[in-house]
Amino acid sequence: MSKKNKTLVYSNTYTPKERNMYLLGMLGQNMIYNIVSTGLYFYFQNVIFVPAMALGIIMAIGRVWDAINDPIMGTIVDRTHSKWGKCRPYLIFAPAVIGIITILCFCNGIYTQASPTGQVLILVWMAVGYLMWDIAFTAADVPLWGITALMTDSEKDRSKILAFARIAAGIGGIMVLITTIGQAIGGLFQKGIDTTDTVAMNNAMQKGFVLTAVVCTVIGTLLFQCAAYTKERVSQTEERHTLIENIKLMWQNKPYRQILISSILRAPLQLLMIVAMTLLTYYFGNGNMMTALLQLVIIGGAVFGGQFGAMALVPKIIEKVEKKTFYNACSLIGAIPFVLIFVVYSLADPAKGGLDQPLWLAIAFFVFLLAGASMGAVNVMQSVMIADCVDYEEYVNPKGIRPDGIFFSGQSFCTKLGAGIATIISSLVYEYVGYSDSNVEAMVNALNNGANFKTDYEPYAAAMMFLVSIPPAIGLLLSVIPTIKYALSDKEHARILEELKVLRAKRAEATGEAAPAADTASQPAESDAPENKKE
Repeated sequence: MSKKNKTLVYSNTYTPKERNMYLLGMLGQNMIYNIVSTGLYFYFQNVIFVPAMALGIIMAIGRVWDAINDPIMGTIVDRTHSKWGKCRPYLIFAPAVIGIITILCFCNGIYTQASPTGQVLILVWMAVGYLMWDIAFTAADVPLWGITALMTDSEKDRSKILAFARIAAGIGGIMVLITTIGQAIGGLFQKGIDTTDTVAMNNAMQKGFVLTAVVCTVIGTLLFQCAAYTKERVSQTEERHTLIENIKLMWQNKPYRQILISSILRAPLQLLMIVAMTLLTYYFGNGNMMTALLQLVIIGGAVFGGQFGAMALVPKIIEKVEKKTFYNACSLIGAIPFVLIFVVYSLADPAKGGLDQPLWLAIAFFVFLLAGASMGAVNVMQSVMIADCVDYEEYVNPKGIRPDGIFFSGQSFCTKLGAGIATIISSLVYEYVGYSDSNVEAMVNALNNGANFKTDYEPYAAAMMFLVSIPPAIGLLLSVIPTIKYALSDKEHARILEELKVLRAKRAEATGEAAPAADTASQPAESDAPENKKE
């Protein structure tokens, strides 16, 4: 936001209590998301030993289907006009359903211990449960992001709550700990069992993991429910569009189209979170939960610390720096630390402890900190720029349609499609090096009996380090291509906001509603109807 517009004072905005409840809801939602995206993936791969390609295909299909669901859900949200509002009905009723399905996803057998028929049933339940979870999660995810555009008509307040929302989402990433906590609880169940008794050891680990998943899911669900305690303030038209019309609306909005394409090209960035806990558990922890937890504090703390720091700084930075410039710089410069991750790994001698050596660990901490900062800044900028695109669409649309639901569904669409792409990439690499079903089971049992992951399973270690470094770097570089000539400048957006205040006031007056209050330092444009400037 330019300095000349900092004098705007808005009263039509959320209260501190609403903001806090919204952020608690965002925290809970992302706890559940990470329980599934990280915890369930790890559970399938390393606890019940599902084949790598089967896991990859099921998870990718689920995520792509979920991505397709997002525009559908966005259309449903935009056509919703209830006594609770446009987005709130879904935030009231969906969290409990999501929590129940999340728990059911963990109720499965161990693949390597099952009969051929049992193995088929395990895979079928995986697919059905995950698809059910996808559908339920989408029903709340799209409204959760979309409601931010309805809580306030202040660009500054919206940028702030979106930045805080990304921080809350990042804190929800603490649920990657489910893998470590689950294994620690499983280790308690394993006490007294002969480590050579593979079946008993595996069953005990599964019990610990499922118990952890249930407790964490209940906590996440209760927090998620807090998002319902918000209020929708921004007036909206009664115009309703079909799904096809909404997709056309999305594609015709040039700046929005550029952001979506950029986000899809950045899909491999999600490999860092998908592979992170497997990497920490085995490369840094060697299968020892206490060691893994310590390394999680160091390496995981670096990633999350970088994310939170960048997210907190973004609102201040974009008051002084053009959004497009900052967004592209974060992607270009952010690719460097990801490349350095693999370089540092390659230089550290595994026979001497690899990245566990103090000097190399310090270097790795710094590199992962920068990688996390890159992720955090890019994610916040994407949300802020999509919110700007909603304003742009309301301005250029002859009917004044404000497509909050469908546009923020695009963000969710890209995240989930990207996760599907990243999952396929990881599955192909894992399959190539043989990190799958019975091989993983044999590795886990070998580590329980004294094997060294860095030296005895070096191909697996190299594959994991490759996945969290090179593809994400390539994705970040590619993501700049669509936004080099981004179509919505900050100056143009500020002008649009000024004119929208006039248009909204006239619509509110025509319908007998109270117009949003705003004191401005400059006069809005005189035109009643904006010129359509879509490209």
